[in-house]
Amino acid sequence: MLLYRRILCTAMFMAAAMAGSVSAQNFVDVKPSPQQVHWQDLQFGVIVHFGTNTFLDREWGDGTADPKVFNPDHVDPDQWVRAAKSAGAQYLVLVAKHHDGFALWPTEQTDYSVKRSPWMGGKGDLVRMTEEATRKEGMEFGIYLSPWDRHEPRYKDTPAYDQYYLAEMDELVQGYGPLVEWWLDGAGSAGHVYNFKKYMEELRTYQSNTMVFADVALFDYGDIRWVGQEDGHIHGENWNVIDRHGELRWRPVEVDTPLHKLQWFWHPNSDQTLKSVDELVDIWENSVGRGGQLMLGIAPNRHGQLPHADVKRLKEFGEALQARYGIDKDLAHQHMATDANTAAALDGDRDTFWSAPEGSHHATLEVDFDKSVTIDHALSMEWLNEGQCVQKYAVEAWINSTWTPVAEAEAIGHMKIDRFAPVTTSKVRLNILSSTCTARIREFQLFNVGDAR
Repeated sequence: MLLYRRILCTAMFMAAAMAGSVSAQNFVDVKPSPQQVHWQDLQFGVIVHFGTNTFLDREWGDGTADPKVFNPDHVDPDQWVRAAKSAGAQYLVLVAKHHDGFALWPTEQTDYSVKRSPWMGGKGDLVRMTEEATRKEGMEFGIYLSPWDRHEPRYKDTPAYDQYYLAEMDELVQGYGPLVEWWLDGAGSAGHVYNFKKYMEELRTYQSNTMVFADVALFDYGDIRWVGQEDGHIHGENWNVIDRHGELRWRPVEVDTPLHKLQWFWHPNSDQTLKSVDELVDIWENSVGRGGQLMLGIAPNRHGQLPHADVKRLKEFGEALQARYGIDKDLAHQHMATDANTAAALDGDRDTFWSAPEGSHHATLEVDFDKSVTIDHALSMEWLNEGQCVQKYAVEAWINSTWTPVAEAEAIGHMKIDRFAPVTTSKVRLNILSSTCTARIREFQLFNVGDAR
């Protein structure tokens, strides 16, 4: 799924409940909706690609594949979900229809679906099976329904295709909810104009809390935005509020990248393209660790199962994250007695937070230890319900009787991981050098990651 987003759309619509403060004229005044706050706290999800491409060694189907090629002999969504959960994922998005138009549920809108495949005698419903497996493991479920359809003849007739897409959407949003995320992928759609306003009206009628992923070109419709590439990294400072055509909106970033290098679907050579644990940890640190959301692509093979190597790698990835950033690794827990306000940022509870003095634009949050500790990573989380306030900050250590910066940056946002050379110290502080509103910090954690390698 190479996401060449080229959709150009000028119509404007966004439900007020999801749009944040659209009338705000200042970045500081724009705040997230409750749904966006909830979604950002999920931090890490997976997206599953499985279909006719799997059986034809393709990334991009052209819509001509015979439905009979889709014939897995051991479909196991429970395995997919367990493997994703072992990596730390909290939600799963299923590609219910990719660009080739083949539907993984028995839609009434076309015969180009699983009901014309030999799998389960044409009685299978992969969307239902995946949804049930996801919910059984306590994870949240979302759907990707490609606007681009290379099979459906009505695609050439824009009004007719809009009705077709809406009818498929209705089946999914009414039959498989609640949905945490709806993907609007603009791949391949250059020159085609969709009735996105109507699509979103329909979605909001039945799934008012669903977060909509969309390229920034679909600024008026999306609740979350693409980072702009698929290497898994957020580059530069990450601000949740962006300006598009003179309008300000809260649009957090979702980073998408596959578990296999340049492969969203399974291929016969997939054993050669699997990313290493170190690569995956680096991706996590540069996506979730930069205030964004990580969407990792996983792909079942022709049996309908994740390859053993993929399952093993996902588990290793989750274990590596726990070895680095597990709550038991947080050295800030060893802090000396302090006031209740400071303790709220050191307790491992994301529902509590430290607050700077009301109305202040500079403040410090200090952690004292009864003996020296060695640290090389700091993790900070901003309480974003009232907006993203911190504009500039430093992590400072008490060295040779003076506060010495070990890391400096601008945005904190949902989460910020700072890496620096190891320092041994008895005091550390988060020095908020500038904030546009009263800074509030949910967590300030300290780690010696060098010991986890």
